Amino acid sequence: MISINNVSKTYGKSFTKAVDNLCLQINDGEIFGFLGPNGAGKSTTIKMLTGILAPDCGTITVDGISLTDNPTQAKSIIGYVPDNHEAYDTLKGTEYLSFIGAMYGVNKTDLAERVTKYADMFELTQALPNYISSYSHGMKQKLMVIAALVHQPKVWILDEPLTGLDPQSAFKLKQLMREHADKGNTVFFSSHVIDVVEKVCDRIAIINKGKLVAVDTLDNIRQDQSVSLESIFLSITTQGE
Repeated sequence: MISINNVSKTYGKSFTKAVDNLCLQINDGEIFGFLGPNGAGKSTTIKMLTGILAPDCGTITVDGISLTDNPTQAKSIIGYVPDNHEAYDTLKGTEYLSFIGAMYGVNKTDLAERVTKYADMFELTQALPNYISSYSHGMKQKLMVIAALVHQPKVWILDEPLTGLDPQSAFKLKQLMREHADKGNTVFFSSHVIDVVEKVCDRIAIINKGKLVAVDTLDNIRQDQSVSLESIFLSITTQGE
């Protein structure tokens, strides 16, 4: 579903690569966890994967569609939840979701049904007629999650999606992630909450200083079943320091 081949990115005049020759193949039907310490290259990778940033070299395809050659088509099958929870504060929740739906070509009937379904699920229905500027951090996060789902994309790219969510909403989102992958779609999931990654992901990758340092199923990376993912993560990311 996602193919990242020999992708690198350097910012400005820096000689240090934020992402250095990254190669990843992410399958249909899996929840893929992406881990790394601050500054490791996670956000840069996600911004290239969503077409926000262009790589200096290498190729990225989503369901066989090149992000370079056909960016609009590739982005149309991606649902993205960024880590900054930014939305248009001068719009009402309903207006924002209508805008997102129109941008992705969702007809009004389908949009209304999906907004109702997800707003009820995440207990945001009563807030949708209000201006986004009045929303709490958690409410904005719920709105961003709903906006990423209304066009039923094949690929969900979720950057710290559980931040700000109450436990019930976080549980429901994790259920949706599993259901989405079980239908043959793909979830690319970045989080600092290692125990969540350990519970929900089929495979994980660890990036450190711009380089991929591990990618496999959790059991294969762990090998010794008594060792936690947290201890492995800390061991891998602190080597050489």
